[in-house]
Amino acid sequence: MAKYRKFIFICTGGDCKKNGCKSLIKSAKDMVNLDDHKGQYKIVKTKCMDFCKSGPIVVVNNEVQKASTPDKLRELLERKIGH
Repeated sequence: MAKYRKFIFICTGGDCKKNGCKSLIKSAKDMVNLDDHKGQYKIVKTKCMDFCKSGPIVVVNNEVQKASTPDKLRELLERKIGH
């Protein structure tokens, strides 16, 4: 069983789904599957995080990012996980 050091939470609730959470999940997977981070980060699809009007929501290392896009997520992950 893999022992992850960090978790990336992505909301897949109704509003976040309508606003593009699937593209965020793909972007996150692409970034964390690079060789230097493989097996260290777990992407967790969550249910509603109660920020419905601001979705899609991403949480990385306790930082909440509202109205996330693949580009915003990439910037957040670069800051938080060092790509």
